[in-house]
Amino acid sequence: MWRQLLKLDRSPGTALQIQLRSSLANAILDGRLPDGLRLPSSRDLARILDISRNTVLLVYERLVAEGHLESRTREGHFVRATIKRTGVAPLAAEPVSRLPAWERHFRQAGTFRWLDRPSGWQKYRYAFVYGQFDPKLFPLSDWRECNRLALEVGAVRNWGQDDVDGGSGMLIDQLIRTVLPRRGISARPEEVMLTMGTQHGLYMLSKLLCTPGRMVGVEDPGYMDARNIFSHDGARIVALPVDEEGLSMTPTLGACQFVYCTPSHQCPTGVTMSTQRRLELLDHASRYDQLIIEDDYDPETQYVGQPLPALKAIDKCDRVIYLSSLSKLLSPGLRVGFIVAPAVVIERLRELRRLMIRQVPGNNERTAALFIRHGHYDRLLHNTRESLRQRAGLLTHALRETLPDLTFGEPQGGASLWVTLPGQIDQRALFGACSANGLLFDPGEPFFHEPSHPPCVRLGFSVIDAERIVPGVEEFARHVNALRRRPGRATRAR
Repeated sequence: MWRQLLKLDRSPGTALQIQLRSSLANAILDGRLPDGLRLPSSRDLARILDISRNTVLLVYERLVAEGHLESRTREGHFVRATIKRTGVAPLAAEPVSRLPAWERHFRQAGTFRWLDRPSGWQKYRYAFVYGQFDPKLFPLSDWRECNRLALEVGAVRNWGQDDVDGGSGMLIDQLIRTVLPRRGISARPEEVMLTMGTQHGLYMLSKLLCTPGRMVGVEDPGYMDARNIFSHDGARIVALPVDEEGLSMTPTLGACQFVYCTPSHQCPTGVTMSTQRRLELLDHASRYDQLIIEDDYDPETQYVGQPLPALKAIDKCDRVIYLSSLSKLLSPGLRVGFIVAPAVVIERLRELRRLMIRQVPGNNERTAALFIRHGHYDRLLHNTRESLRQRAGLLTHALRETLPDLTFGEPQGGASLWVTLPGQIDQRALFGACSANGLLFDPGEPFFHEPSHPPCVRLGFSVIDAERIVPGVEEFARHVNALRRRPGRATRAR
């Protein structure tokens, strides 16, 4: 019974003491261990669970201190009878009712395409996925130090209050002093606002700028969630093609009220917008009274040459709204992003943010600010660049050796490679075959505005171990070659 009740995860990095304490406390609170029950001795429970007796003793002592258990001399440990368990009083008679017709209450939604990964993707042998960080590169001890400092009494008084700004001044100050100047951007505190990641910023900008029928230009292929967000608010999406210099200056650009683009490393192709194209885009926006949303989602991972300044840095007319994030480098789960825009825009965005979440978590903000101020962010950035440069080299070399007719550009930065497949490859069949054999990549289809497009995939290399890249590419090539179009055999293009 005890082994079933107190299941422990023995994988590396999991603390058995914390697991055992949580399992026992939860079992007491939800009534699975009734009042007055005598627990096994520390020696017996250690033997049953195959763990150290000291671990059990420490857990018992902690639960006694917390009031979950009581210790009786020469008798053992017992579930304390004074624990108050939560519950609700039953109704004397439940009213007769029918379930709501939910669909009738929903607002009309569009058809969205997502890029969802299967659960447990971390266990794939070859995870060529994008947007994830490598825990082995993350300086956990440094982050813990900053987190400890953020939890000191004086710091908690600063960020722990109910405050619409959430004590965000320290992180905004570090962004203005350290992070933004690397992108060539000079900003004042009233021109910067923190968000729960870039996607949160896009959602608020869409609420602020989009009206039904408004024409919004989005790169094609491009970030599907930006397209989905704008469409959800009734905007009409204008697909803007991308070439080797970035977003193309097509005639349809003139019909847009605002344009969303990713100049640093275009999503998903990785192309960097040229200086000439940036100047043309800014000039076009000025002549046609357009706004530009610049998503600088991967700005500091340039490992070949020098990065170009952000569009925002060379914008002389305040037409660019700049979004970026610390999440890609630190950890996606931290959700730390920011917007740089004219003060009048930031003021309106603060009102919208207050309606959504009131304030962003101040403890993460302060920890991130200390992490930057103490120099840990710079060191992590340097190590990440070197790791990505090495992995990019391994990936491109292996692809040229195994699949020489693939089309892709040499990455100058970023953490992914956009690949056009040879022939008419059935992407759905390729994804299924690779996934069944422990290989995962991002299909290209969700990035395109229309379903008709060349067969493309995105191979991310931020999280996969360097030694797995070459065998992973060989596995990928095996499935690509098996699905190539052969005479007399048709394949379905997705």
